Amino acid sequence: MSITEYLKDRLSVYMIYLVTLATALIFMQAFHIRTQCIIIVYVILLLGGGIAECWVFFRKKSFYDKLNYCLDNLDKKYLLAEMTEAPDFFDGRFLYEVLRQSDKAMCEHIAEYRRENLEFREYIEMWVHEVKLPVASLQLMCHNDGSTRYSEQLKRIDDYIENVLYYARSRNAEKDYIIKAVPLKRVFSEIAIKNRSELLERNISLSAEGLDTEVMTDSKWLAFIFGQLMGNSIKYEADEIKVYAEDFDDKTVLHFRDNGIGISEADLPYIFEKSFTGENGRTHTKSTGMGLYIVKMLCTKLGHSVQADSVQGEYTDITIVFGKDKLHNIQ
Repeated sequence: MSITEYLKDRLSVYMIYLVTLATALIFMQAFHIRTQCIIIVYVILLLGGGIAECWVFFRKKSFYDKLNYCLDNLDKKYLLAEMTEAPDFFDGRFLYEVLRQSDKAMCEHIAEYRRENLEFREYIEMWVHEVKLPVASLQLMCHNDGSTRYSEQLKRIDDYIENVLYYARSRNAEKDYIIKAVPLKRVFSEIAIKNRSELLERNISLSAEGLDTEVMTDSKWLAFIFGQLMGNSIKYEADEIKVYAEDFDDKTVLHFRDNGIGISEADLPYIFEKSFTGENGRTHTKSTGMGLYIVKMLCTKLGHSVQADSVQGEYTDITIVFGKDKLHNIQ
């Protein structure tokens, strides 16, 4: 709040004040009051008015400057009322009360939204666990009958259900993971065994190098990430999948590389965005665009970084970087 802004805002008040003084001057001259008395009266009035205006200005300036400072520096603007105190002038107290009531109403609305969101997420998790049972039963029946006709479609259904579960959990992933040293080789082997039938059926060669190392992560979330990356390689016509790790002093870099159809240069910057399918998702297979989005979100929450490099028609290389800091950067 500057003095210029304050004076402009009070301009109409000053005009009325001047008109009042001019009118009073006319009456005092009509009653033949001595000039010295008129001057003294005007000096007293102007001096008193000026002091009063200065007092009001600095009192309001202190409150509004603090309000403006808090507004500029707060990440969560709705906490503005919590960071300020009620001033000692009426319009400031009125504004403060309006902010406080607005803040209270919005917090109640957010709390209600969070309750509804939590209830929905809990229902989705319960539904996923229940629907996985009949899917697993159907897969077992197909295996016992020696029928592979429906196995692939059942696996796709199971993968989509898994995506739903992990997407729902990823919103509050910090409540569902345990960070500890995890052997890369063990987690990758589990995923390779899980996808063994499809890899053999499609005649896809799988190789792993340098996985005899441990990284700080959650094994369950990492297994899901590996499963998503391997599923994409299978889906997009890879003949060879190569997974290898490079161990440095400050980080471990994992490469998940395949020789599938690759990603176009135009699509590459957007593949980790929510629901982005791109050219491959439209021309080769139906895609939800959620797999890599969930991978990116989980890596971020676990403190890892993920990026992609690809040449269309040649290869796709997904790189995950695991830090080795003593204080792991977990979100």
